[in-house]
Amino acid sequence: MADPSSVVSSGVQSSVTNGDGQIAEERETVGEERPVNIPRKSSVLKKDGRPSKRSLQKSVSFIARPEDKRIINAADCLTFLQNGSELMKIRSNSRQYQRFFFLDEDLTGLRWRPSSKKPDKARISIDTVKEIRCGKNTDVFRDMDRDDFQEDCAFSIIYSDSFETLNLVAYSPDEANIWVTGLRCLLDSDKDNGGKGRLNEKEVLSVVRELNEQIPESVIKQRFKEAVAVSSNSQKSSLSREEFLSFYKELTTRPEVYFLLARYTSNSDYLTTDDLLLFLEAEQGLSRVGKEHCLDIIKRCEPTEEGRRLKCLGIDGFTQYLLEEDCHIFGSDHRTVCQEMTHPLSHYFIASSHNTYLLENQLSGPSSVEAYIDALRKGCKCVELDCWDGSSDDPVIYHGHTLTSKILFRDVLEAVDEHAFTKSPYPLILSIENHCSVKQQQIMAKYLKEILQDKLYTIQPGENESYLPSPEALKKKIIVKNKKLPSDVKTDTGEVSDDDDEQDDTVVMNGDCKLERQNSKQGSFKRQIVKDPNKKPKKTIKLARELSDLVTYCKSVAFQDFQYSSENQKCWELCSFSENVARRLTQTFPEEFVNYNKSFLSRVYPAGKRVDSSNYHPQEMWNCGCQLVALNYQTPGLMMNLNKGKFLENGGCGYVLKPAVMREEIAYFNPNTKDVIPGVPPQILQIKVISGQQFPKPKGSTAKGDVIDPFVTIEVFGIPADISQERTRTVPHNGFNPVFDETFEFHVNLPDLALVRFVVQDDDFIGDGFIGQYTIPLNCIQPGYRHVRLLSSQGEELESATLFVHVTITNLNDAVAVSVVRAKTKESLLEEVEESEGVHKYEIRGVKAVDDTFKVAIQPLRDGTDLRENVQTALGNFREICGVAPRSNLKQCIRLLASRLESTSEFLALKLVMKDEYPYFEAHGSLPEMLKKALAAIEQVVQDSKTLIETCDSVHERIIQSERAGLEWHEELHSACVKEGIKGKRLSKAVESYAWNIRVLKGQADLLLNAKSECQEYLRQIQEATLASGLVKSVGCNL
Repeated sequence: MADPSSVVSSGVQSSVTNGDGQIAEERETVGEERPVNIPRKSSVLKKDGRPSKRSLQKSVSFIARPEDKRIINAADCLTFLQNGSELMKIRSNSRQYQRFFFLDEDLTGLRWRPSSKKPDKARISIDTVKEIRCGKNTDVFRDMDRDDFQEDCAFSIIYSDSFETLNLVAYSPDEANIWVTGLRCLLDSDKDNGGKGRLNEKEVLSVVRELNEQIPESVIKQRFKEAVAVSSNSQKSSLSREEFLSFYKELTTRPEVYFLLARYTSNSDYLTTDDLLLFLEAEQGLSRVGKEHCLDIIKRCEPTEEGRRLKCLGIDGFTQYLLEEDCHIFGSDHRTVCQEMTHPLSHYFIASSHNTYLLENQLSGPSSVEAYIDALRKGCKCVELDCWDGSSDDPVIYHGHTLTSKILFRDVLEAVDEHAFTKSPYPLILSIENHCSVKQQQIMAKYLKEILQDKLYTIQPGENESYLPSPEALKKKIIVKNKKLPSDVKTDTGEVSDDDDEQDDTVVMNGDCKLERQNSKQGSFKRQIVKDPNKKPKKTIKLARELSDLVTYCKSVAFQDFQYSSENQKCWELCSFSENVARRLTQTFPEEFVNYNKSFLSRVYPAGKRVDSSNYHPQEMWNCGCQLVALNYQTPGLMMNLNKGKFLENGGCGYVLKPAVMREEIAYFNPNTKDVIPGVPPQILQIKVISGQQFPKPKGSTAKGDVIDPFVTIEVFGIPADISQERTRTVPHNGFNPVFDETFEFHVNLPDLALVRFVVQDDDFIGDGFIGQYTIPLNCIQPGYRHVRLLSSQGEELESATLFVHVTITNLNDAVAVSVVRAKTKESLLEEVEESEGVHKYEIRGVKAVDDTFKVAIQPLRDGTDLRENVQTALGNFREICGVAPRSNLKQCIRLLASRLESTSEFLALKLVMKDEYPYFEAHGSLPEMLKKALAAIEQVVQDSKTLIETCDSVHERIIQSERAGLEWHEELHSACVKEGIKGKRLSKAVESYAWNIRVLKGQADLLLNAKSECQEYLRQIQEATLASGLVKSVGCNL
């Protein structure tokens, strides 16, 4: 039998370095419910029960009854068991016997007394023990009628080849834990390859799973293979005792989390409620939480009863909290519908599927009703039904003229009826590709009405309707998208164009059409798509009245050109574009395409050549406001990653509101611009990739054996100006807990359209292997320390695989980036000219009456910009004096000042005085120069914030008045320009600049209101942080 001091136990030591480079030993803990040590925390207590300040050395106490006996390692634990303690022995029929249990001196057997049995019968040999089972988990316990003791106090010993049970109850959970730990240590000590002092994979798996049930078996096996692969020992299939200790330490210890805890602890190596509150405020951006919230976290996450009783969060609890949903990178506000749902349908991106019925490729793959169910459960809100005549007058769905299998139309409708609103109550669009005879069209209409009943939306739009209804107005409704008979056709059938919604890429600009420049009636000089007059007319098909009448707000029509649409297209008419046609439009007519999609729905579908069901890039279509960007949902990969990430933004309901600049009637937006977008403040996204956890091997990877060399790539998708990519270094031979510790910065001009994708790959000379990814809208990212839960290529969560990151998001100072004019455009209604002195003035060019209207806005715009810039300058100066990072928040700065004040030897007292509800400081005593500068800087922040708050409303009103006056020119701008002799290209630029200026005015007004809210928050933070950090000891009021 092994010596007690050498037994492998759950108290396996793990070493981490503290901030001074010293080694902090860490042991697992079992503690009794009394004012003593928190497990894995300090074992030194002050007389009043509060932990004393000490070094970062970690030792843990197991407390025995009836007097305190500190247990800090396996030997102490086994010594306790040798001394013995009273336990309750439970027999069948709930009979209970109080007995004294102890281990033999040589640790070979467990005995108890008194007993009616002979001494050698009241003994269980350790080598016959099969398992130590925690809790009331045997038949004897389960059959008990009463519940006289806690689950945590019970444990059972399973022994002998017949698996007999000895069921015991301790007097406290901690005492039960000591017994379980000690007995398991004895069992573990014999698992060493027949006494050779080594553990093979099976034995390591058994030991680790007993010590920590949270670690997945697959992770232990993978990490074991990595450990033996780099082992210097000749026996590559097992680990020595020392190697196992190192293996277990690396398996369970996360130094980066411990160091983070150490930064915020005020006493030792655990967090009090005050420490935790400071962390939440300073790092996680939770400025409106209190100690009750912290106590709830401790109650929920702290694993030890002792820690919960003392209201402290240890390293294990802190790690658990950081892995909780609250600390996921995805913001909780976006887990449910969080956007306004009362805008017209054309103002939303709508999750859409192409050839929804297919499970595989477009030529021979199977069709399935399950494909519809899967898409609907994923939040898809536009599914496609490719309908053909079936046998026995029963329409079918399949990919026509291919070998794909067929499914019944009515079966699909029944699935739609059941699952249409499983994910959200917002409307579902059935995109019908009709290839049926009139007779089977009538059957289709019959099925639609009979199966969908009142879910089917059949109210026809009014002739004069200008806007589509909203998702809110169409809740629980199913809309049919199909062709519709012309209004002048009164018969039961009629002919409609056979322009298939999904033709090959020969529809536009390939000989049938050409590009031509012409003047519009509005005076805008634009490129147009003009139909070739020599093209042969399309053939027609017959459409049944019954099916036509079910089409309401999604009537399929062929696209002519943007000018024709603006003059003739109805809001309920919808055009479909192949990906290549849509791509050409995004590149050639970006502004026109954006404006078109403000009023009308556009559906984009994959090119016919994608017979493998691959997908095009959806982002370029979203950039121009296309709503129904249809993808092959059955094909995993980057494109579906982006699609899934996109629709996370609004609770996964299938609808995402487009950015304001893509919705407003008068707004200039070119998605291909490299310049700043008017009225939209750019953002700086800073991501520090700290570490990874439990990365699996790439699927199908065999080239490198069982080790992986991971690296992380961060990709930003959005408008072309925002596309960016960065990658970390490769961490060799470590897929379990690689540390990257690299920071990247991204400049984003249009945050509302940006998606951020984290990708983990295995560095391989043959080809990097995909491990996992996570895609998230920039608007959904939470700042602070966050975990990113990785997903497989199929979109399924990878068990325990995460990235640990720190995120900072700041608005770029727009005082310089966003001006009231476009400096590069001489035809702008307002052109900014910078004089040599650095003073800005505005030179007026264009239509004088219109220019004079906007000229009034120059001063309030400058005032608003100055107000915001002054506050940001004061904040930057305060941070610089405090010596913190430029993006640190106020609470971090004030906490640092408080610690400096505490360390000074000179007498100093600060008092917080409220003057007219604004915080100011009064100092008493000798003031160090550094603190004098810091207080002056923070008072400047208060003063500039006060000025903005009190001036904001009047400046905002002047900007809004200028916007209203500018909007009055909207209908008359064309005639005013013509009157001034502005034509052709200059006229087009004048209209463009007009929209630019209107957008700037609205954007700057919104920014000013946001700045007011931010300043109010700054002042609140100053007041709360100065009191919470101890920077001031009292508060006064000076009226």
